[in-house]
This record gives sequence, structure tokens and C-alpha cells, in this order.
Amino acid sequence: QVQLVESGGGLVQPGGSLRLSCAASGTIYSPHTMGWYRQAPGKERELVATMASGGSTKYADSVKGRFTISRDSAKNTVFLQMNSLKPEDTAVYYCNLLLGIYRLEYWGQGTQVTVSS
Repeated sequence: QVQLVESGGGLVQPGGSLRLSCAASGTIYSPHTMGWYRQAPGKERELVATMASGGSTKYADSVKGRFTISRDSAKNTVFLQMNSLKPEDTAVYYCNLLLGIYRLEYWGQGTQVTVSS
């Protein structure tokens, strides 16, 4: 059974930084894509950044140049380094895994990120 466990959310001032982590347990095989989505109050869930098992990455335009996705393949863990945070980055951030050629989908429980002075 695959499980995703996120950590690293919290309250930060505008311009600050946070690092999110998502550890996947269970059998993680390739191909797969791990990444982050977010959902702000009253808005739809949106893609933030993803990384495929081959290493390719994808970012939302709103976070390019500020957020960086990386991974520790040996630990099946993906990270999201968030710099220059803005109030509009406030949301619940969810880890996502698409597994195998049939793209079985898994979600983490979510972690709150609040950017406020």
C-alpha cells in the first residue's frame, strides 16, 4: 500500500522561505511522477511542481524562479524549496504520486502553508 507523508508547512512572512518534504512508502516503481499541488480557500486545486522518475520537471508559471522541486530517489522523497514567498502562495499543499504506466494516483494528507505578516 502506497502512502505519502508530507511535512514542512507552517507560517512564514512574505519574502521568506519554506521547504516541504513528501516521503512515499510502499513499492514505488518507474515510471512515476511525484509532485506538489495546492488548493487555496475557494479555489480549485492546481499544479505547483512535478518531477518525473526520468528527472524532467514541470512548474506552474506563478512559481517559476521561486520554487524548486528536487528528490532523494533512494528514500522515495520529494522536496519543494519555496523562496520569496508571497501571500498568494497561501494554500494547503498536497503531495501527489502518479505510479506506473497506468498512472495510479495517490495523494498525501496536505500541509498548510500560510504567508502573512
